Formats: sequence, C-alpha cells, structure tokens
Amino acid sequence: MAFLKRKERTKERFSLLLLDLEEYYFEQHTAYHVTTCSKNERKVRGSFKVCSRSVIFDPEDVSEPILKIPLRDCKKIEFVERESNPFNDPRPSVISISCVQAIYIKESNVIAPYRNERGAKKVTFQLEDWSKTEDVVQTFLQLHRASCLEKLGDQTAMIAAILQSRLARSSFDKNCFQSVAEKPHMECAVEMVLPLVSNPGHICITNGSLYFQPLNGYPEQVIQIRLHKVRRIYKRRHGLRPLGLEVFCTENDFCSDIYLKFYKTADRDEIYYYIATFLENHVTEHTAESYMLQWQRGHLSNYQYLLHLNNLADRSCNDLSQYPVFPWVLADYSSPQLDLTNEATFRDLSKPVGALNKERLDRLLSRYRGMPEPRFMFGSHYSSPGYVLFYLVRVAPEHMLCLQNGRYDHPDRMFNSIGDTWKNCLDGATDFKELIPEFYGNDCSFLENKRNLGLGRRQNGSLVGDVVVPPWASDTSDFLQKHKTALESQYVSEHLHEWIDLVFGFKQRGSEALAAHNVFHPLTYEGGVDCDSIEDPDERIAMLTQILEFGQTPKQLFTTPHPQRITPRFHNMTRSPSSNSPVSDLSPASQSEDSSFEDLTEESRKLSWANIGNLKPISSHKIHKEAVSGIAVTRDGAAIFSTSQDSTLKMFSKELKDFQRSMSFSNMALSSCLMLADGKTVVCSSWDNNVYFYSIPYGRRQDTLMGHDDAVSDMCWFDERLYTASWDSTVKVWKCPYDSSSNHKRSQFEVLAELEHDAGVNTIGLNPAGTLLVSGCKDGAVSLWDTSSYTLLQQVHCHMGTIHHMAFSPDSRHVLSVGADSCMKVTDVQTGMVISSVKAEEEQRCFCWDGNSVLCGGGSGDLLLWDLLSNTVTQRIPAHSGAVTAMWMSELCSTVITGGEDRQIVFWKLQS
Repeated sequence: MAFLKRKERTKERFSLLLLDLEEYYFEQHTAYHVTTCSKNERKVRGSFKVCSRSVIFDPEDVSEPILKIPLRDCKKIEFVERESNPFNDPRPSVISISCVQAIYIKESNVIAPYRNERGAKKVTFQLEDWSKTEDVVQTFLQLHRASCLEKLGDQTAMIAAILQSRLARSSFDKNCFQSVAEKPHMECAVEMVLPLVSNPGHICITNGSLYFQPLNGYPEQVIQIRLHKVRRIYKRRHGLRPLGLEVFCTENDFCSDIYLKFYKTADRDEIYYYIATFLENHVTEHTAESYMLQWQRGHLSNYQYLLHLNNLADRSCNDLSQYPVFPWVLADYSSPQLDLTNEATFRDLSKPVGALNKERLDRLLSRYRGMPEPRFMFGSHYSSPGYVLFYLVRVAPEHMLCLQNGRYDHPDRMFNSIGDTWKNCLDGATDFKELIPEFYGNDCSFLENKRNLGLGRRQNGSLVGDVVVPPWASDTSDFLQKHKTALESQYVSEHLHEWIDLVFGFKQRGSEALAAHNVFHPLTYEGGVDCDSIEDPDERIAMLTQILEFGQTPKQLFTTPHPQRITPRFHNMTRSPSSNSPVSDLSPASQSEDSSFEDLTEESRKLSWANIGNLKPISSHKIHKEAVSGIAVTRDGAAIFSTSQDSTLKMFSKELKDFQRSMSFSNMALSSCLMLADGKTVVCSSWDNNVYFYSIPYGRRQDTLMGHDDAVSDMCWFDERLYTASWDSTVKVWKCPYDSSSNHKRSQFEVLAELEHDAGVNTIGLNPAGTLLVSGCKDGAVSLWDTSSYTLLQQVHCHMGTIHHMAFSPDSRHVLSVGADSCMKVTDVQTGMVISSVKAEEEQRCFCWDGNSVLCGGGSGDLLLWDLLSNTVTQRIPAHSGAVTAMWMSELCSTVITGGEDRQIVFWKLQS
C-alpha cells in the first residue's frame, strides 16, 4: 500500500477519487442543498464543488450522502433570481439544476458502491455568498457545453482550454513562502499526480523550497518540500510523454513525497536540474548497472534490487498503469509445510506467467500463428491498474470504485485466495498477472478486510472477507514473512536474473522475446505508438485510454543478458586465469611488463613502436549506446573507464573481467575523461558545461565544476591544475588541490587563468613537462601557450574546419594535429611553422604518436599506421564498424584501447 502511506492532509469525506477519470476539481463554495416538502423548506449546509464534468455537494452532516450530478445528465442549469417582497425578508438567488440522473455516495458515511437514481429531477443550491451565484452558473454552463459535445476529443480539448485559462489567470501566492528571505527561481503551472487522479495548480521553486499550490486549495493551500531534504529525483513518462517528475525525501521509501506532471518538457527539465544542484549524490548516478553490481555482490537484497529496477523503469506507486511489478516466486500453495530447499516449490523464473502452462501456451501459440499483424501472444498484460486494485481493494476501496464507475467487481472474481489466484494465473485463458511489492512487505492489511467492507457474497454463500492464505502459513502475517524469505532464498537468488531478462532486460523485445514466448500487445511497449502523430482527437484519446488501462511494459533497462547473482554456493568455485584477458596487460605488474614504472626505459618504448604493426585485438565490448568519446585507465590497470555521447561513464573491471558500473551525471553527452594521479578519481567533461569528479572507491559523483558557458570539450591535468577547453571559446586553468578522501567542494576550485580564443575550443594537450599547452579550435587554429605566464606563444591557422585532436611529441618540439579537413599536420613549437602536411583519404579522429610514427583512428573504423618521414600509410588494421573516436595507450606502448562510433571498446595487445 505504498501510495496509501502518505500522510493524511485532510479529514474531509470528499476525495478526488469521487471524480471521473481525467476529471478536474476547480473550486468550492459553501452552500446549501435546498429541498421543499409540503411547503417546508429544508436546507443542508455543505461544500458545493465545481468540477470539469460534474457538480458535487458534500454535506457537513456525515449522515447525509455526497451528491454527484454528471453535467452530461443535466438538461438545464439556470440562475434563478428571487424577487424581494418589501413585506418579507429578501430571498437569495439560487442555482437550479434539472437532471436525469443523480449519484449518491457514502450513504450513512459508509464506503460502498454508489447508488444511481435515474429519472427527471430538479436540484436547488443556494450559495452562502449570494454575489457569486451568477458567476458560478456561467462557469457551469460553459462546462456543460463541453460535456455535451458529441466527440470525446472535442470535450477534452474544451475542458483543457478552460483549465489553462484558469491557470493563466492565477499565479502562485508568494505570501506562502516560509521565509521572506527566499528568492523565487521559477514558477509554472503543473498537475500533482496521485493514483488515478491529478490536481492542477502552480509550483514555485526558490533557493530553499519547492512549493505546490493547488488551484482548488485541496487538500491544503500549499504543499512545501525543503530542497535540502530531497534525496532522489526521477524524470518520469506520464501519459506516454516525458512530462513527469517525482521527488523523494528518503533514500529507500518507495513512496515519493510529490509527483508532478508538467505541461512542457523544458519546464520539467529546468526544475529537475535546479533541484539536482542541491543533491549531495546526484540521482542519475544510480543506474541499473550500478545497482546490478551492488546486488551481485550481496549489498542489496532481491527485494531492494527489484524496487530499484522498477524505479529506474518508470514504475511509480502514483501511477497505477505503471505500478511496480514483482514476480510470483513460489509454485506451491497447497502443502502443509513450505520447503525452500526443494526446487519444485518454486516457479520457473525463466518463463513469463503465460508460458508456465504448456497446454495453455500451445493454444496461445496456435492463435498467434494465425493472427494478422501486429501479432501478440498474450491479450492481457501482467500489470495494469485493474490488477493492482484487484490485490489492494481491501485497503483502497475508493480507488476501485473510482476505476469501475462506482462498483466493486463480482464477488467470485475478487481476490479471495492466494492459491486460487495462482491457479487462475496458470490456467486462465486471459490471466497472466504478476505480483506487486506489497506481497513482500511487512504490512498484511491488504490481505485482511479490517474495515468490514461490503464486498459482496460469493456463489457458495460466503461473504468476501480476508484473503485465504496457503496451508503452510498460519495467518496473513506468517504468509508475508515466509513469502519474503522465499524471495531471498538461494533458488530465487540464483534465478532472479532470468525473470529480470524477461521484464526489464534483453528478452523484453525482439527476437529474444519471441523465443521466450514473451510477446504482449504492441501498445504496451514504450514507443509502440506515437499518440501525438494521431490527428483525430477522438482516436488519439481512445488510444491513450486503452494504453493506460491495459497496462504498460516497463522501460527496457538491459539489452544484454543479466548476470547471475554471486551467491554463497558460487564462492568456492575456482576460475582459471585467462591468458587472453586484456585487462591483465594493462597493469604495470603484469608478467610481460616490468613491475616498476620507474624502470621503464626509452628503449622499451622504441621497441614497442618498431613493432606497433603487430597489434592484435584481444576482446571487444559493446557497452555504450552512442559513440565512445574518452578512455581512462587506473595506474594499476584494475579498472578501465570510458565516456560516451550517450551521457554515461562506464567502468570495466579487471577483477571481474566484465563491464561493472555505469554513471550518468546529466542527459547531455560526455566529451572526455581522465584519471587523476591518485588512481581514485575520474574526471569527466560534459556538453552540459560542467566537469564532474567521480570517486571510484565511493562509486558516486564527488563534485561538480560549473565552469563554462558552453559544452566542455576536452581536459588536461597536471600538478594540481585542471585545464578545461570549451566551445565558449575559452580554455580555463583551475587550481584544484584534490584529495580523493576529502569531501571536496566546488568552492575550492580557483580560476588561475582564462585563455581567450576566436572560436570554440575542441581539443587541448599538455607537453610531458606541463610547461606548454596547445589548443585546437573549430576554425582550424592551433594556439600554443606558456603555462607559467599564460601568454600566447604561437597561433597558426593550419586546418580548414574543426580540429579533432592534437598532441605534443615526446620531446615537446612538435605538435601533431588532425582535423575535419582530413589533413594531418606537424607544427614546429619554436617557430610556429607547419613542417609537414598530408591529406588522408579519410578523417582521422584520434591518434597516439612517438614523434615519427602515428597510430591513427580513421573515419572508416580502421587503425592506420602512418610513417611521417614518408607521409604514407604503412599498415591498415580493421578495428571498428564506425569511426574510431577515442584511443588510449599504455606507458610501455604495448597495450592499446580504442572506442568508436559503433559503441564498442576494443582491447589490443602488441604481439612479440
């Protein structure tokens, strides 16, 4: 009952759940429901609520029912002005409504199915503030016209226009600020999203708090969240569009503090990034891969890991069409004792629910083969609003009544028995549902009818009461305890990755899904339909409603097989060391290389370069979704980091010989990365104008340097000084006394110099001694700078177009540059003269060189070995299927790592 744990903000009987789906509550007035019987007038005082599709009257006397009149059922709404008789007291004007249906809710203050009273009826309301009567009537007449339009699309459009007009005419009341010292940063119209309903209003974010002020003042005038208490924020899809934002003030609680739907994605993103600046540990660092690593090593329980995956896959307790999904893990609901050492006790987690019964699957596959496109195996989903409330009806009855037009389901179709529900999921023709997190929680109230709800009488004569638990559980509490134990059991820990592959992973879509019999209706998948491209508004709304009610498949988090958990059983397994492991070659302590960097000689480097044509690929790994932009390796070779235009920093672990971590600092591309001398910190530059410091031991962003007005394109580090190049036409030099063990803060970054250029700077490089800096610009200019005085020594316009990469020769006498003009040029440092120029057949994007020979990454994807003395290509080595975009070479020049536009990382070893 995650969404029911939210603090009660009001004691009113009224709830937004009394509205229809997609309906808005606009305003309320204190009023009287006036009835006349035998010339006696009876007045019942209460709250008169103006809603987009109905009139709702909530009496103060809780023994009286709440009255709801749908506007579509109104025949006449009029303002009746009572004339004043000079001999009598003046009588106020009233609102008179003639309708053909009235709905009575919570009669005798009991939650029960609604009572619909059909037939012509006249209802009269008198506002306590008479002066507003005519305005309220005009509002209802406008909403009545919208409700009576023939097409649903036209109704929705007109109501949306009325809502936007109301929002535009109002604004956030800044008198609600907690402190007069608060400075507003941004204000915009939003909707607060709750299960099945949403509430429009305004948010205002200041330097201290996030405020939401409902348009209708319900459930309170303003909701405040202090920014220093925010721990996590997530962008969400809402209604299939990237408009949602969910804010959590706790690390582990699954229920958020507020879920907002924006009307513009740009507004959502601005608020997101503003709040993110207040977070110590930016939420986007919590990636599926980082959680996977923690889970594999036993730092997260199965339950915690599944919650995190649901969260990352856009599942939220505030959105019943995307409610968190958990697996059935047991198959035994009939034995007197639960045996968790017997594999037969457990469900086969490698198959979706619909494939667990072979006979049923054969029938479904037979239908599938004869089905026209688009084909699907299962006509219903494993998670939908109806299924969620099927499980939760005992604690969320008003949600069920809201979803089902004021009715409960048939008593025999309700959640009566855990064993019967599992049996129906195995045998039922259209029942393939999984479970929800509550089945593995601590609160058993969803299994008990503690509120004595009248849920109906079954055909066998028994009343629907508590859920019947299996024989092996003494009561509902015992069931939850044993069920939680089963989720964390050895068997489930060893097989949970198979279920993750189906729901969140590589078997969710495509040929793997087909092979796993895991194909649902196309509309359930993210991107399955573009509702915005449907021109007919009726068709678009019908399509959207169908998708939201049918259920949605989680966002795909993994595109390769999910690794198995490292459980105690596997700890004794031995691994034979791989002679082909590329990572072992990265460490200076490897057998083929001297264990001391101090003993490295120039002769060994020369020998490596003499044999550089003998580079052989050892292994390749496709770990990014866009082009690789940078590679960095720890000094001991234990970890390899790569950045990409997909905005992620990823780590390859020497210990596990596999890709292990993924971090994302924003939604913008990362342009480069470098390793600090301490071997514990990776620095990444980003197109979002920032530089990020990532702590390897702590596995999180340690600091952010916000230093430029445009994308940061490249970086260098030398002797506690960081050089950052940017498309804002500057190179900045920062003093960064960096201690990876300290809680380093951005206030310690000091700008030592700002080197101005005439165009955006795309690449920079330092000579080995750190005394000279070279920069390459988008206009083709090469600039040489003295790093002690920060003065410009030389500037040469030697390329036509952007310079991709440049580097000093080992003796610092020359600079080699490659650019978009496919030219490779050598510039003399002392004179600024271009002493060598060669036009290649293709663009060279990156390189390593020893002053005479160059190992280039070409636009074709090949590695090209150039001899600068003859200006010829001496060897071409096939490497990538797209341009080579990043290259790293070890100190001894015997190991190379390349990255490309094909999203691959390739490890190379020099064969002797």
